[in-house]
Amino acid sequence: MQEAITKAGVLAEALKYIQRYYEKIVVIKFGGSVMDDPDAMRSILTDVVFMNFVGMRPVLIHGGGKAINQAMEARGLEVQFVQGRRYTDQRTLTVVEHVLCNEINAGIVETLESLGSGAMGLHTLGSGVLLGERLFLEEDGRTIDLGMVGRVASVNSKLIELLCQADTVPVIAPLARDKTGGKLNCNADTAAGEVAAALKAEKFVVVSDTHGVRRDVNNPESFFPAIRETEIRELIADGTISSGMLPKVEACLRALDAGVKRTHIIDGRVPHALLLEIFSDRGVGTLIRKDEA
Repeated sequence: MQEAITKAGVLAEALKYIQRYYEKIVVIKFGGSVMDDPDAMRSILTDVVFMNFVGMRPVLIHGGGKAINQAMEARGLEVQFVQGRRYTDQRTLTVVEHVLCNEINAGIVETLESLGSGAMGLHTLGSGVLLGERLFLEEDGRTIDLGMVGRVASVNSKLIELLCQADTVPVIAPLARDKTGGKLNCNADTAAGEVAAALKAEKFVVVSDTHGVRRDVNNPESFFPAIRETEIRELIADGTISSGMLPKVEACLRALDAGVKRTHIIDGRVPHALLLEIFSDRGVGTLIRKDEA
């Protein structure tokens, strides 16, 4: 009896959040080692299906860096990075597109459908929603060419919204087309921030393999349960936030600037991390919000 009462209490607690986010878009980006753990991935996708069934509008964007590295190595291709970004020539892009679209994206769609939710993959081998432009970096006054690497310039938010209204979960791969029809490899975190911004989502959640933003990167217990935009910018300026965490935080800031009300970076290794973050009073990561929020 006590177990049943506890479950009823959890459902009652979730009600106010279900009401708050009913028919609201929540953009979810996941990547990192979470994608290499089948149990963690299934837990996340089960949460997404739950969200969809209670009337929320989840939109997914995924990465796939490790799987791409493995595929390139299997083909005898050298993996090259420039300032943390993958150099992408035509052969690399062919591998990236195959892994992201035919393997990862298709696998996510299949899992969502097996759990009872409609889903549709959006990428460069089908219906793409990301329009991009070439990305160049600057270093010591020099322009650095990254090959077929791009940034998201615009998002076909109308198509995404139509799928959401049809109770179909959009699953987006971080590949864009440019104005000439060429294909570009984009950073998944950055692309996710642009999608959240374009949709003016109610929430933007980055699911990764970290507890959240930390004051000391080597101390998991030093993470911030909640932090404001100004504090985040100070941590970026003093170098506390750097490396792989930087694009995640910058994506959150981009979303906030566009009107997204709440952004989160959470640990996807925690069972049902999405449900804990969205439907309960307890979080499993860092909430980043505007100063005035």
